Amino acid sequence: MFKLVILIESLADRQPFDAQWPEFLHLTEGMPGLRREATSLVERILYGQGNFMQVHELFFDTLSEAEQAMVSPQGQAAGRLLQQMTGGRITLFFAEHKEDELANILSYRQADDKPG
Repeated sequence: MFKLVILIESLADRQPFDAQWPEFLHLTEGMPGLRREATSLVERILYGQGNFMQVHELFFDTLSEAEQAMVSPQGQAAGRLLQQMTGGRITLFFAEHKEDELANILSYRQADDKPG
């Protein structure tokens, strides 16, 4: 699975951004190949140079589908709106996404604890 990650920098005035967020979501949710999306509001930066207020992730089965979604009419409109909403204060990147369930992780821990 691949995702398009959007890091949104902190804005001096969030109100215009928040007012346009539902329209942005509507556009992204119409992108072809989209499997799911996730939004995280940043509570605190613990380390690093970033000054981000929000992270938005769009999940696709393949990198090719993610790329095609970005050039679709919905993707292009979402990109234009996002630029307008943030004044370009964003970082976008593709990432291969992998995750594991806690039960599976714990099974490996238990296997390591068994005498060999």
